[in-house]
Amino acid sequence: MKVLVAVKRVVDYNVKVRVKADNSGVDLANVKMSMNPFCEIGVEEAIRLKEKGIATEVVAVSIGPTAAQEQLRTALALGADRAILVETADELNSLAVAKLLKAVVDQEQPQLIMLGKQAIDSDNNQTGQMLAALTGYAQGTFASKVEVAGDKVNVTREIDGGLQTVALNLPAIVTTDLRLNEPRYASLPNIMKAKKKPLETVTPDSLGVSTASTVQTLKVEAPATRSAGIKVKDVAELVEKLKNEAKVI
Repeated sequence: MKVLVAVKRVVDYNVKVRVKADNSGVDLANVKMSMNPFCEIGVEEAIRLKEKGIATEVVAVSIGPTAAQEQLRTALALGADRAILVETADELNSLAVAKLLKAVVDQEQPQLIMLGKQAIDSDNNQTGQMLAALTGYAQGTFASKVEVAGDKVNVTREIDGGLQTVALNLPAIVTTDLRLNEPRYASLPNIMKAKKKPLETVTPDSLGVSTASTVQTLKVEAPATRSAGIKVKDVAELVEKLKNEAKVI
């Protein structure tokens, strides 16, 4: 069974994001970039399936600039067999990414496609569902447990009311949630081996996909600064401030 895992290059979660002075977007100059944490969970799950003898090949794919090879090499160091970079400098929306992934899926014909449920930069939570709609594959989103059984994959999903388990016919698409697993660290020997693993570079044009966006970002602003809190000496003063200043009662 071939498993295709999508990974995204994002600003590292430890970095405090800054907005450009002209409000045109997020300032990425000299900022540490990493693999999206949810995508990292997807890579780990695919590697575990290979270690169990269920998956025969794990292919990592990313869409972005040349620098995204860094995140693909990380996936290779973690245990992926090969990688594909769809190289583009364009700012892509979820639908464009889903269309590009579908083109890769059509070429690779994997039995299982894994994506992070969302990226920590845009927080859209759309690409996996859009890819399922474009391919016509079954989908299991927000996965906290994945079990492959024959020609089916059982996915335990985290929903508002608790947990839901669905049985999907392969090929299928699974989007990973935080509680699915804890990703491993890449060892130094595996990091060195990753440099020799195959990494193919393609373009949207070579895949026959148009990435033209129908959405334009007009302005990006940082959240308003919260005012400092105050201390009150008693309940009467608290009620007075809630009533006359905050006007919430």
